[in-house]
Amino acid sequence: MLFGSVLDCVETKPTAMKKLIVSISLALVLVAGQSMAQNRPMHEIHAMMVYNFTKYIQWPETSGEFVIGIIGDDEIYQTLSSWYSGKVKGQRKFKIVQFKNASEIKSTDILYVAKTSSKDFDAIKAKVDDQKTLIITDKNGLGDRGSNINFKMVNNRLTFELNKASIEASSLKVSAQLMSMAILI
Repeated sequence: MLFGSVLDCVETKPTAMKKLIVSISLALVLVAGQSMAQNRPMHEIHAMMVYNFTKYIQWPETSGEFVIGIIGDDEIYQTLSSWYSGKVKGQRKFKIVQFKNASEIKSTDILYVAKTSSKDFDAIKAKVDDQKTLIITDKNGLGDRGSNINFKMVNNRLTFELNKASIEASSLKVSAQLMSMAILI
């Protein structure tokens, strides 16, 4: 009976079915990431989630490479580089770059600020405030201070906060599916 209902939905409401499939896919990716946390190092989980966020956020149309910058974590940089460097997002290839400090930061589409660099968050944020950069952090409290997405452990499970005001200020568009999975702040 359920199979027949799904077929009816596909035939009569393809947009609704597409949204359902996208929602289920996102949920599976994020749940799989959480369950794999027991089997994978946290830097790999963060790298996978950073990459998967690119599928649910829309940046303004630009040309050139899609740059993911990392500040403060060699392992995440190495993982992102080996897994995703050269892959394509739309018409743009991923380029993974590492910055040692805020003064080195150049134009990036995503900037991951590791816990070890969070003490410099205000200087880092100021460096990209005029850009359309998604800032992802990994320390309690940084979501409230202007990070767009902040990883957070809740009941021993990796989750993430999404700062709606900060996202709007950066002119990025976040899918409803991603927002439904986040802790909105």
